[in-house]
Amino acid sequence: MGDISILDEIKRKSPLIHCITNPISITQCANTVLALGAKPIMAEHPLEVKEITATADALLINLGNISDVRMKSMEISFAEALSKGIPVVIDAVGVACSRLRLDYINKLLEQRKILCGEAEKCTLLIKGNYSEIRALADDNYRSRGVDADSSLEEGNIKRLAKKLADKYQCVVLGSGSTDIVSDENRTFYIKNGTVEMGKITGTGCMLGTICATFAAAKGYSDAETISDACAYFGIAGELAKESLMKLENRVGSGSFFVKLMDELSLLNEESFDGRRMIIRI
Repeated sequence: MGDISILDEIKRKSPLIHCITNPISITQCANTVLALGAKPIMAEHPLEVKEITATADALLINLGNISDVRMKSMEISFAEALSKGIPVVIDAVGVACSRLRLDYINKLLEQRKILCGEAEKCTLLIKGNYSEIRALADDNYRSRGVDADSSLEEGNIKRLAKKLADKYQCVVLGSGSTDIVSDENRTFYIKNGTVEMGKITGTGCMLGTICATFAAAKGYSDAETISDACAYFGIAGELAKESLMKLENRVGSGSFFVKLMDELSLLNEESFDGRRMIIRI
């Protein structure tokens, strides 16, 4: 599965990741990019983002805690990234509970059709939890808050992710206890991770930055690369939990987060390759 040398490629290239994200997780996202060996820049002023995106190796736009300023900046940066073929990750935070956010992401996706046409492929990843993926595929679906509805089934999300991937000719990630990654031709289930990762705010945003960093190292997004990004994050969580259980025989949220950041910076190819649980469906 995938190209395990991507970890060395990230460190060799040290790609610049332009993240327009929410203040709740902005520090976590920046530190995650640094932990992988890449460089973050978190610019969001509308008068500078076009210039900064043009120099970046990937763009992440995150709809969490949305504001007028970030909406304008994301639209400018999105257009610039499309025009230059820069990989883009759209993290569809909250589209299941906010009509504003849902309408906004649909506007961006329509903009992509106009700017790139139907032939453009492999530069876009749409990421969301199970509820957000369903909302993007089903205009009538609504959920409460930004957390995923635990009643949603993997099989249904697999179908909807494939539907979105076909519609927008892109890669789609539905994140959850099992991460589901689809492109137009393939679907993968990623089984790495721990429940503790869902008990810390911002871990979904961190996963988005990892996906952007992996895509930057490759120069594009595909289902295998994004599956590897999900596995990387999940394995770091597993190792963090195992380390704490050995030391303290318990896992507290604060100590888990610190160990998670440690493992993100220390995870090597041997552990990555040996622990990946990626299944092609």
